[in-house]
Amino acid sequence: MTRLSPIDPALQLVGDHASQSSYQQARVELGLDQPLPVQLGIYLKRLLTGDLGVSLSTGQPVLSDIARTFPATVELATAAIVVASLVGVGLGILAVLKPGGAVDAIARFVSLVGFSTPIFWLGLLALLLFYARLGWLPGPGRLDVAYAYTVEAVTGFGIIDAFLSGQDGAVADASAHLVLPVLVLAFYGLGGIARLTRSALLDELGQDYVMVARAKGAGRARIVLVHALPNIVGPLLTVLALAYAHLLEGAVLTETVFAWPGIGRYLTTGMFAGDAPAVLGATIVVGTAFIFLNAMTDLAVGRLQKRRGR
Repeated sequence: MTRLSPIDPALQLVGDHASQSSYQQARVELGLDQPLPVQLGIYLKRLLTGDLGVSLSTGQPVLSDIARTFPATVELATAAIVVASLVGVGLGILAVLKPGGAVDAIARFVSLVGFSTPIFWLGLLALLLFYARLGWLPGPGRLDVAYAYTVEAVTGFGIIDAFLSGQDGAVADASAHLVLPVLVLAFYGLGGIARLTRSALLDELGQDYVMVARAKGAGRARIVLVHALPNIVGPLLTVLALAYAHLLEGAVLTETVFAWPGIGRYLTTGMFAGDAPAVLGATIVVGTAFIFLNAMTDLAVGRLQKRRGR
């Protein structure tokens, strides 16, 4: 698909004013003179050795670019999944405690809006309201100008690097810049979590053991929290892992809106620049993370079910 782009990678590499011989040499070096199946074979052979190629935009190996940008995405998505899990599971539980009530209606409304609202539009609205109009939170980027050039990127995680810098106010500034993009991403993910928690708990409340607990005088809150909630841990873990993986993907648009220097912004910049090695490398990394999270979740759910004797 990258080869269908109207942008010529060789021309991107040598520039518009390069000679014809330099242009042809660049095509040979990039393998563009070969048929597409041969180009794919060459790429896969390099991929097996961990070589993702060289970015046409930065001139650096794609692997080193990803190592530099991916921690920022992990930081953003991890903070978002924590918020989405706490709020989503909490909403689902509260909705089941009083089905048909106000909280139940709010949970269903949040689920609907979370799935249907374009994440980039929500990010722009958040910036307009909380940064441009109210001035409650800082704008795009990870740090203010006062810290951006003095905090060294040791780990790639903004808050950790700010702490390691030892500068007064750096951690608070990094945390404040994290709030808006995290809330936008969390809202994108909590809808599905709340809906799954609610539906799974309602299914459990129809089981025979719940009827026995009610006959023994257990209240609804105790039944939900003590009896039903532990039985949906397996499906809940699966949904949380999928939500986390989707947040890694959803960070592409969020990072673009908030100028967050993660792999999502790196991927978007590569797409607009026709930087095929960068686009392929970033896509492979995100896809690999998605597969890894699913595999680890399957193992965890399998062990949990085995331990519970199911």
